[in-house]
Amino acid sequence: MDVSKRAFNFCAGPAALPEAVLQRAQAELLDWQGKGLSVMEMSHRSDEYTAIAEKAEQDLRDLMEIPSDYKVLFLQGGAIAENAIVPMNLLRGRTVADYVNTGEWSKKSIKEAKKYCAVNVAASGEDRGFTYIPARETWKLSKDAGYVHICSNETIGGIEYHWTPDTGDVPLVADMSSHILSRAVDVARYGLIYAGAQKNIGPAGLTIVIVRDDLIGQALPITPSAFDYKQQADSDSMLNTPPTYAVYIAGLVFKWLKEQGGLAQIEKHNIGKAKLLYDYLDQSRFFVSPVDRQDRSRMNVPFKLTNEALDEEFLKGAKQRAMVQLKGHRSVGGMRASIYNAMPIEGVKALVEYMREFEAKHG
Repeated sequence: MDVSKRAFNFCAGPAALPEAVLQRAQAELLDWQGKGLSVMEMSHRSDEYTAIAEKAEQDLRDLMEIPSDYKVLFLQGGAIAENAIVPMNLLRGRTVADYVNTGEWSKKSIKEAKKYCAVNVAASGEDRGFTYIPARETWKLSKDAGYVHICSNETIGGIEYHWTPDTGDVPLVADMSSHILSRAVDVARYGLIYAGAQKNIGPAGLTIVIVRDDLIGQALPITPSAFDYKQQADSDSMLNTPPTYAVYIAGLVFKWLKEQGGLAQIEKHNIGKAKLLYDYLDQSRFFVSPVDRQDRSRMNVPFKLTNEALDEEFLKGAKQRAMVQLKGHRSVGGMRASIYNAMPIEGVKALVEYMREFEAKHG
């Protein structure tokens, strides 16, 4: 396919992948490095796949500067599964966990955790329709929580933590699914980070877990073996057959990120894209951004037309210009532009240009 005919894909996930990664995967699809077979046909116990997985882990460690006392696990089930797996593994004899509620994904995490422990909602942004992150000084944390959980980027609401909460000796847990690898993170400030791959890492089906060594090995007795971090760590994430092809693609993405200059450079790229779109929204009287400026996500940009009757016409026009998946989540409506690492600046420029034209015509 002529890559010039590819659409600008603003989907929140599964999301766009770097074209260089897709081209490399296409070239190796039938014959990986002269071995005469595809990666998706390899035994996960083979030397070839082991090398792929080890390289992927090392590149991820390099990119995020993951300390040596943290395990990196390649698992399955997505963030939804981790909503259960986290309390199963991290309660460690405690009966309560603290959660900060900043939107739809936080609510899902809270609902699932309640099956395994008492949940203290330490703070919530629901009073203002999840358009901001409650200040740390307003959080009411428990005295003996197993951990404090945040969703550090709410894909649906477009809210992002641009700071790391201080939770003292209580481990901080973060669902980073929709902004992992978009900027540098001090991993040592967290007890556990998890992320579904389908935003900034690779295809759906792979889940990344980064967990500090001292937090594993005390899973609830009811925990299935495949969900026990200790058993998975001891098995190099191969207690069961891992999502081998997804790990391979993730490895190609990690390599691509290194070639871009690492997370420092990709963050500059992402800041530039987000600024371009938000600057236009802030001066427009036709489109509005609902999120407090200091808490706006660089990855997921929700916006609304002041005249919602024009929503379908806007989406139709965008599709005609090869800009797809701009419809907002069904729970909030409006529009949403997800501008992950793989979205080029040209895609955001094209969107802003179209928005200007649409406003000039209908505003």
